[in-house]
Amino acid sequence: MKTISGGVTAAKGFTANGVHCGIRKNRTKRDLALIFSEVKANAAAVYTTNLVKGAPLTVTKAHISDGKAQAIICNSGNANTCNANGIEIAEQMSDLLGTEMNIASGDVVVASTGVIGQPLDIEPIKSGIPSLVAGLGDNSLLAAEGIMTTDTEVKEVAVSFEIGGVECKIGGIAKGSGMIHPNMATMLVFITTDCAISSDLLQKALSTDIADTFNMVSVDGDTSTNDMVCVLANGMAGNNEITAENDDYNTFMKALNTVTVHLCRCIAGDGEGATKLLECKVNGAKSKEIAKTVAKSVICSSLTKAAMFGADANWGRVLCAIGYSGADVDVNKIDVSFASAKGEIPVCKNGAGIEFSEEIAKEILLEKEIDILVSLNDGEFSSTAWGCDLTYEYVKINGDYRT
Repeated sequence: MKTISGGVTAAKGFTANGVHCGIRKNRTKRDLALIFSEVKANAAAVYTTNLVKGAPLTVTKAHISDGKAQAIICNSGNANTCNANGIEIAEQMSDLLGTEMNIASGDVVVASTGVIGQPLDIEPIKSGIPSLVAGLGDNSLLAAEGIMTTDTEVKEVAVSFEIGGVECKIGGIAKGSGMIHPNMATMLVFITTDCAISSDLLQKALSTDIADTFNMVSVDGDTSTNDMVCVLANGMAGNNEITAENDDYNTFMKALNTVTVHLCRCIAGDGEGATKLLECKVNGAKSKEIAKTVAKSVICSSLTKAAMFGADANWGRVLCAIGYSGADVDVNKIDVSFASAKGEIPVCKNGAGIEFSEEIAKEILLEKEIDILVSLNDGEFSSTAWGCDLTYEYVKINGDYRT
C-alpha cells in the first residue's frame, strides 16, 4: 500500500469540481462541490446521531437505500437544517443535478454544511450547477475547497493497494473544524474507490471502521446536525468483487482505515482556533471499550485541552478526566507521559506524580503535534483518540459565527 495523489479523483472513473455559486458572500470561497462516477457505484454511508438532522441526510438516506449512487453534491455556507422546506430544497438539488448530468436524481447523494436555521435559496445552486458539471475533472482539491466552512486547510488523501493482483485506489476529502464530537458522524467525509466490493460489505466496512476512527475525534464536544461519511465504490479497477469477509476484504479494510485515520488527524489538527493536534493513546485496558472511553474522556477534557494550549504539563487534568470517564480502571496503576517530536517525558507513575523537568516538558509540549500516552496496566486492549487544544481563537470564531 502506498500514498498517492488525487484525493477523490485518484480512483478510476471519478471526477470532481468545486465552484462559487453565491451561497457564501465571499466570492473567493467555493460553496458548491461535486463528485461524479462514470458508472453507478455501490454506496454506503453513516450519519450523525443528533436527533436534529439536516434535510440532506434524510434525502440521502432514502436515495441510497438500494445501495447505489453515482454523484455527490454538497454546498457550504448553509446547513439546510431546521428549514420548513429543507427536504424540498435537498430534492431540488438532486433533481437539478440529475437533469444536468442525465442521471437518476435518486442516485445523487446530497449534503450541506454551514449555518443552521437559515433559509437556503435554490437559485444560486441552480445557476451554479451547469458550470459545476462543465468543470468536472481531476479536481479533488476544488471539491475539497467547496465543502469547507471554518476549515483553514484542505483535507484530502489517497492510497493504492492490490486485490488479487489488481491495483485499486481509494481516496477521500473531508471538512470539519468545529461542532465535532464522537458519535457518528463527526463531519462531512466523501470517499471514493474503484475497488469492486458489494454494497453490503461496503456498509459493514465503513460502519466497523468509524468506531475506531471518526467516532474517536473530538474538537469541542458538540455533535453536529449534518454530519455524514459516504463511500462510493464503482468497481472500475476490475478486481473480482469482494463478497465475503476474506483476505481481500481485510486488505480493503486496511486501505479504508489508512484513509480515515489520515482524515481524522487532519480534522482534529484543524479544529477551530487550534494550534496543536492532540493524540491520546491508551494501552493496558481490560477491554476495548474501557480503552476507548478513557481516550475519549481525555481528548474531550476542556482543562486538558487548555493545558496543552499553554504547553503546561498538568498531568493531573489527564488523570481527572480518566477518573470521571466512568471507565472501570484502577487509578493506582495509571502511568502518564507526554511526547512529541522533541521527545517523551513521564509525568505520572501508579497514579501519582513523579519528578520531571518542567523545562523539558515545556519544550515537548510546544510542538504542533502532542501525544498523551496513558498506560492503565490492567489488560491488553488499546485505543487512540484525536483532538486539539482549546484556544482564545475558538471563542472568537464561535462568538460571531452566524453574524
